Amino acid sequence: MLNTDAKPKASEVPPAGPLWLAGWYRFAHRVDSPNFGPRPAGACIDLVVIHSISLPPGEFGNGCVQALFTNQLDWNAHPYFKSIEGLQVSAHFFIDRAGGLYQFVSADDRAWHAGASQYRGRENCNDDSIGIELEGLEGGAFTPAQYETLIALNAAITAQYPVAHLAGHEHIAPGRKADPGAGFDWARVGRASGLPDSGLPLGVAR
Repeated sequence: MLNTDAKPKASEVPPAGPLWLAGWYRFAHRVDSPNFGPRPAGACIDLVVIHSISLPPGEFGNGCVQALFTNQLDWNAHPYFKSIEGLQVSAHFFIDRAGGLYQFVSADDRAWHAGASQYRGRENCNDDSIGIELEGLEGGAFTPAQYETLIALNAAITAQYPVAHLAGHEHIAPGRKADPGAGFDWARVGRASGLPDSGLPLGVAR
């Protein structure tokens, strides 16, 4: 199992430096994933995709998500893990229940978070999106600390990349995925994003 003893704390401030360096965000705890690749030539990184995840479902703070994204999950540690054995996935960012922020893949690169997907007239959303995973249950509630970190992260991403759209996994893979689900406060995050209504999922009210 991945050692996650050294978790980022809100009070910790990294040494002074640029906010971004080669796609790595200064205020994220870096945990490199092998599950990534180059983006297609000319890709415009204009979409942020919000997900939710917990391993096993409904259990938090055990380091299993980090282990999954780094191919270190013990498939025999829980019966549920046998159902996803061999899965190789990643996200650019993961926000735990306490608001701790981890980064697994440079935002300049292509993480493996979206799967078969289509949005704003384009397929293969991994090619031109940044994926953020929130620790939580699909359809469940998220913590104030998670929203605080997410809103700050999204502002930093939008300042660095030409983000024009914000969506959930449920919006880019409808019928196949349903996260983050009904418990996610789209109105709060949408208002904070500064995006126009056209940049938010259809039907989201501010």
